[in-house]
Amino acid sequence: MAVIHHTTLSPTKLELLAPWLPTRPWYAGSSSPVLARSGGFRLDDPQGEVGIEFMVVTDTSGAEPVAYFVPLTYRGAPLAGAEDALVGTTEHGVLGKRWVYDGGYDPVLAERLFALLDGRAEPQAQSETDTPDPTITHSRTGGPIGSAVAAVTEGTEGTDLSVTGATLRLNRALRPDAPLPEDATGHVSGPWRTPEDAEVRGAFAVLRTA
Repeated sequence: MAVIHHTTLSPTKLELLAPWLPTRPWYAGSSSPVLARSGGFRLDDPQGEVGIEFMVVTDTSGAEPVAYFVPLTYRGAPLAGAEDALVGTTEHGVLGKRWVYDGGYDPVLAERLFALLDGRAEPQAQSETDTPDPTITHSRTGGPIGSAVAAVTEGTEGTDLSVTGATLRLNRALRPDAPLPEDATGHVSGPWRTPEDAEVRGAFAVLRTA
């Protein structure tokens, strides 16, 4: 069970994301994002070592606000071989120095996300300890698939995690109420809030089997 510490973080998550987002191929905003947290959830690492958060941040620097899905992991030491996935480091008021990674490249986050699709993990509230989040919906059909990611592919539409028998796309620029693709065999969906404080929903991740 992840314990949520209500403490300081320097730099903050949004301060880490502001220079990082414009380096992503799926980011369509300006070189100087104006970011606000607008939703998300967490998953627990059974080993209790890695913090796993799925953030939704809204960028209002462009002509229209755009909500982005940003999975992140928080580690107490660098993740070997993941230098290119490092978002940055931050000082946590309780835990000390934390290494923050693009979660699509972290094997712990990927395994837990596939566990969520299979119903073996329970979504947790973003800011509360040991509190399930019933607003996050998920489903999967079909036979067994792998959970060890063989390849991560970045594109203008999102990030694809390839495993044995399937590909899971992380939808980075979120589209409220967009229908699931006809060939989808699984999904993770949830709510976020607009700058006008209206609640909308959409698919955070979509699974397609080979």
